[in-house]
Amino acid sequence: MLARAHRLIRLMITLAILVVAAVVAIILWDYYTASPWTRNGQVRAQVANIAPRVSGQILEVKVQDNQFVHKGDILYVIDPFDFRVKVDTAMARVAERKADMDFRQIQADWRRAIPGVAVSREEKQQYVASAQQAQAQYEGAQADLRQAKINLERTEVRSPIDGYITNLIMRPGDFATAGTVNIHVIDTASFWVDGYFEETKIHSLKTGDPVRMDLMGFHDPLFGHVESITRGIASNNALVNAQGLPAVDPVYTWVRLAQRIPVRVHIDTVPPKLQLAAGMTATVTIVSEEGNRRHMSAQDALRHFGTDMRHLVGHQ
Repeated sequence: MLARAHRLIRLMITLAILVVAAVVAIILWDYYTASPWTRNGQVRAQVANIAPRVSGQILEVKVQDNQFVHKGDILYVIDPFDFRVKVDTAMARVAERKADMDFRQIQADWRRAIPGVAVSREEKQQYVASAQQAQAQYEGAQADLRQAKINLERTEVRSPIDGYITNLIMRPGDFATAGTVNIHVIDTASFWVDGYFEETKIHSLKTGDPVRMDLMGFHDPLFGHVESITRGIASNNALVNAQGLPAVDPVYTWVRLAQRIPVRVHIDTVPPKLQLAAGMTATVTIVSEEGNRRHMSAQDALRHFGTDMRHLVGHQ
């Protein structure tokens, strides 16, 4: 009787352990496979790479590294002396061309007013053409003056966006070359998160899904929504060799690793005291409308498990 009771107890303990193991397996399966999430997330931001429109020596740097600037704020000043001289020269050229235009127009008007055959028709046309040419030269001089004034304004390099100066290494005395980037501003209105999801989890994602983002080192989460899903990633097998043939990497293992697909997440809310920085690591989780982790039904989970097993053994 006692031995039978011991066997019954051992059986009950074994069944309890199996039940607990099954529950734990289901929970882990739902956590790691059924619920779309990834630890491989990163905060991203747009950076304005600013280059001067004119060349010259930097006279003054008006910002510091990591300083916040508003759109239109002066970042640095290029020596304006040569550009002021060009404005003065262009103004003098405009005055000269205007005087010449007025003189030629008066000549043309005089010839046109002479009656009879004292002045031939061809001569009148010649003076009219000369006046028109002088007017064109005057308009060209005005255009040169406008360009000279714009170039003078461009000696003050301004920020095109609101943002933070980053990696500032310039100093007064450096030479700024037109078209060469020498200062960078992080756009504070452009932050987003890229979540790199396994391709096996992409099927359950769609644009607009609510997302929770937990940054490493911060307790308060961010919330947002799926903005878009990348339609392509780089492939080593897409490369070609010197003969134009595809270079295909041989596969020696039977285990196929899931590719990571970038999912762009728009940030809707940021905790007040949290300072975002491009490059931060984030855990990205697809959640319900209430902000809780999304779960599969038992039927969907079993069907998903069966599909994964068939993929694993290569039957589908």
